[in-house]
Amino acid sequence: MTTHPRNSDPAPASAASYIRLPRPFYLRPTLTVARDLPGRYILRKLGRTVLVGRIVEVEAYLGKKDPASHAYRGMTPRNEVMFGEGGHLYVYFTYGMHFCCNVVTGREGVGNAVLIRAAEPVEGLEAMTALRSAGDGRRRTEVELCSGPGKLCQAFAIARKENGTDLCGDTIWLARKRGGSPPRSIMRSTRIGITGGREHHWRFFLKENPFVSR
Repeated sequence: MTTHPRNSDPAPASAASYIRLPRPFYLRPTLTVARDLPGRYILRKLGRTVLVGRIVEVEAYLGKKDPASHAYRGMTPRNEVMFGEGGHLYVYFTYGMHFCCNVVTGREGVGNAVLIRAAEPVEGLEAMTALRSAGDGRRRTEVELCSGPGKLCQAFAIARKENGTDLCGDTIWLARKRGGSPPRSIMRSTRIGITGGREHHWRFFLKENPFVSR
């Protein structure tokens, strides 16, 4: 069972520094959303603490057109959230050991989503470190905190009960930095760890960023 730290930071993150992404952002074509996510921020409220990470790597999954997608064979109880309206969080458990979180995109009934593969910790690092140490007690370095989809979910306390979370709400949301500018060096490649659909260059990441997954 994961233990959530309480008030681990001396002060909560300044959520006012970030502008929440609106619903229309998620209703666009999936590859457009995926291309726009690196450089954006994921925020997670835990009590008085707000965790913030800069998204540095994502992968797009295009539903029934994509053999690597959980939605490829249609709707099931497991992937039902994927078929909802864009702007919700689809969380699944994989390899019997960790959770992964995805941003649902497009209109209701489509089944497309973007996996958040990695983030650069920005605020709430002590809380993230405590969450990542739960279970084995090993303290991770800053680079190890969110540099992979399972690591990110553990660091942000995202698990099964967060499946279906509305990203336009106030528990978990995506945002842009107030006064910030889009990154200039977004790269793309084939996706990682899949068998079907390996030919598609649907992975987007920030060039030479040390927090990209290995």
